[in-house]
Amino acid sequence: MGLSLVQSRALLGLQATQVTVEVHLANGLPSFTLVGLAEVEVKEARERVRCAIQNSHLQFPNNQRITVNLAPADLPKDSGRFDLPIALGILAASGQIDAAQLAGYEFAGELSLSGALRPVRGALATALALHVSKIDTRLVLPAGSAEEAALVPGSEVYRARHLLDVVRQFTPGGAGDGGSDDGWSRVHQAAPAISAQGLDMADVKGQAAAKRSLEIAAAGGHSLLLMGPPGSGKSMLAQRFAGLLPAMTSEEALQSAAIGSLSGRFSINNWGQRPTCSPHHTASAAALVGGGAPPRPGEISLAHYGVLFLDEMPEFPRAALEALREPLETGCITIARAAQSAEFPARFQLVGAMNPCPCGYLGSPGHSCRCTPDQVHRYQSRLSGPLMDRIDLHVEVPALPHGELLNAPAGEPSASIRQRCGAAREHAMQRQGKTNVALQGQEIDRHVLLDDAASKFLGMAAARLGWSARGIHRTLKVARTIADLAGAHTTQVTHVAEAMQYRRTQAK
Repeated sequence: MGLSLVQSRALLGLQATQVTVEVHLANGLPSFTLVGLAEVEVKEARERVRCAIQNSHLQFPNNQRITVNLAPADLPKDSGRFDLPIALGILAASGQIDAAQLAGYEFAGELSLSGALRPVRGALATALALHVSKIDTRLVLPAGSAEEAALVPGSEVYRARHLLDVVRQFTPGGAGDGGSDDGWSRVHQAAPAISAQGLDMADVKGQAAAKRSLEIAAAGGHSLLLMGPPGSGKSMLAQRFAGLLPAMTSEEALQSAAIGSLSGRFSINNWGQRPTCSPHHTASAAALVGGGAPPRPGEISLAHYGVLFLDEMPEFPRAALEALREPLETGCITIARAAQSAEFPARFQLVGAMNPCPCGYLGSPGHSCRCTPDQVHRYQSRLSGPLMDRIDLHVEVPALPHGELLNAPAGEPSASIRQRCGAAREHAMQRQGKTNVALQGQEIDRHVLLDDAASKFLGMAAARLGWSARGIHRTLKVARTIADLAGAHTTQVTHVAEAMQYRRTQAK
């Protein structure tokens, strides 16, 4: 009869809760019982662990009663990350490895039937949660997952390729931390250099007004809606928007990579690049904002510190679009379920694209629109007033004449635009410690620095146009960004007038 304890972690959102894998071997009818609110994939670990131990030529206690408890019992556990700690617990309880040497280590890894270790989802998120909580521990992870976790500064991560690689380190008189075989090694992973975004704004000819609006959006962190006929370049502009944003800080890169690790989308080749998520218009509300049991991040969280591009925006389900309203304001999303809730960051920049009408050619000089006024109104009304009120810049993207498209020179490259955007954003950070779009309440009055003439002009225009208080505040933030791009200390009438032009394309 034996008892062993092995430490691991369960992911709930971006939190990594400690899980103690308790294994008890007792005499009695042979059985293998796994308890502790385990999901189906965790319960299937019984067969994976049995085969992995036997095929690694280790002794599996077939003639004993095996009970495995994943504590705490009320925390849901999912995925195959507990295969490795369960196998080590069985081996420690049966005396094949030294249970005392397991102290100070935490394990995660999925086992194949041969005993080889497979990567697990969320390794980087686990290491980042430990780093933020200032928990000092040693992580043992499979190859692939270990390299992710080692990107977190100060983490102590060991890589193992096979169950036997781990067993050799914890046998009585084993190698311990000084193992020299190829299967076990400590990983020192330096963050790679940040490479430039692939798509360049120089590919876009003409569309000076749309490019100007993208520059303002990149400098201040504002959301943007592009409206124009098919083929006018809306998608082309949106796909190049991330290249205008300033380089990510190391903290931003870690948070973005951690969310990508949770969903299995992380790639070391994309380290430090601002993500651009482009879900199809058939995406559900849960796919956009997150959901499931346990909760998983949605597209808005995967676009954290990046861009969420919604092409054909009116075609998205109404519930999915309305679910964006709170995250656009708060920069985070709380997914609440009856049994549990999880909070994910969602500080993304929304770029939407839409046609002006169902046929797409309303107001286009080269085509005649076949839509009735009622059809146009219904189509544009698919974007509700509260949602449109939260989008800072509404921009028309007209179709270019053939001659201008064929003969126009290449546009301004993204690098030069990004330099201006970075200078404007740095100016805002020095003044207020945050981007202009993040200003709230009294911070707007304190940092916008609106002069008297601009204040009177905005007041008259807002009263005549019937803007809400949110619309006025968002116009002030855009005007402050325009002033930062111009290098002005105060926000003047010209800056306010330009900002007002970007709120004119709402459906009437």
